[in-house]
Amino acid sequence: MSRIGRSIITIPEGVTVTLEGDQIIVKGPKGELTVGMPEGFKLEQADANLSVIKLKEDRETNARYGLLRTLIANAIIGVHTGFEKKLEMNGVGFRVEKKGEGLNFSLGFSHKIEFNAPSGIALAIEGNIITVSGIDKQLVGQTAAQIRALKKPEPYKGKGIRYIDERVRRKAGKAAAKGA
Repeated sequence: MSRIGRSIITIPEGVTVTLEGDQIIVKGPKGELTVGMPEGFKLEQADANLSVIKLKEDRETNARYGLLRTLIANAIIGVHTGFEKKLEMNGVGFRVEKKGEGLNFSLGFSHKIEFNAPSGIALAIEGNIITVSGIDKQLVGQTAAQIRALKKPEPYKGKGIRYIDERVRRKAGKAAAKGA
């Protein structure tokens, strides 16, 4: 049995959660998100607490129990405070500039790379730090992963785009092997 699914979600002030058909609509100061409600579940709301209840015990319901609770909790956090991911760009001559809603990268290729942000995502640049922010946790993570995929960090000099908290394991290279 899922321990995550049984835990109660606290709804902060200014956030409303409503169930309309098979959609859970979460509204807050930063925006509005919807989460799909699969069959076999119901929501119970008491004051500022929300809990997900299983209506039947089978394999599929048990598998989705913790997932549904986490999706609802992430939607509540997203519309209340939002999510952000920070990426760092390292490399000689690597540049990024804001162009409208997107970014324009110079990553050592023969051409510039244009990256257009999906709707609901805000991109900011401070030096060599790129900040991806928005209310949808999945969309923020996906956008950050797409930016990182433009030039992944390489293990010899550490050049490329990486997450702020990501550690790149460095390799010694050919010169270190010859000296031994």
